[in-house]
Amino acid sequence: MEHEVRGVGRTEGRVLAGVVIAALVASGVQARSLGTWVLEVVWVLIGLPLVVALHKRFPLTRLLSWLLVLHALVLCYGGQYTYAETPLGEWAQELLGTQRNNYDRFAHFIQGFVPAVAVREVLLRRTPLRPGGWVGFLTASVCLAISACFEFVEWFSALILGSGADDFLATQGDQWDTQWDMFLCLCGAIVSLIVWRGVHDRQLQRSL
Repeated sequence: MEHEVRGVGRTEGRVLAGVVIAALVASGVQARSLGTWVLEVVWVLIGLPLVVALHKRFPLTRLLSWLLVLHALVLCYGGQYTYAETPLGEWAQELLGTQRNNYDRFAHFIQGFVPAVAVREVLLRRTPLRPGGWVGFLTASVCLAISACFEFVEWFSALILGSGADDFLATQGDQWDTQWDMFLCLCGAIVSLIVWRGVHDRQLQRSL
């Protein structure tokens, strides 16, 4: 049964879209490497028009709409500076005394944290599944699969571009970077399911 969705209003939706567009423009103009910026924000360039185009057929909950904007900002910021050289990551590196800029670790956590709500929303609105263990398991599994696909993209980029893909890969010499990326994505998905389940369920009220 379809859900009656408590989504964003027209004005709020335009504001959120405007924030994403502004972030794209600002980060693109100031990007240290335009090629790397394109590779990092291509998902935003695809996702924003898709959300707008499907708004009437599949309006998103307010929670998911705001989280998608957060994810877009994370990607734009990383694309502007490259993940290994973000000022925010350097600040955290100095504060915590870590050996590397861990902004990419944060970004991969967000890669699970935000898509988990998107996957859960699709499962609950387009399948017979009800909130519970199977939805949580499938959501986390899909997020992990998406993360693995991203790692394939990075692998192909390295094969094609060689050292030219270093900024995009942002491994910073860590031989376990791929495993860390997928693990943190899974952690982000699990945390998101725990944190947002109640809020998300309230915004996905079943129609009578």
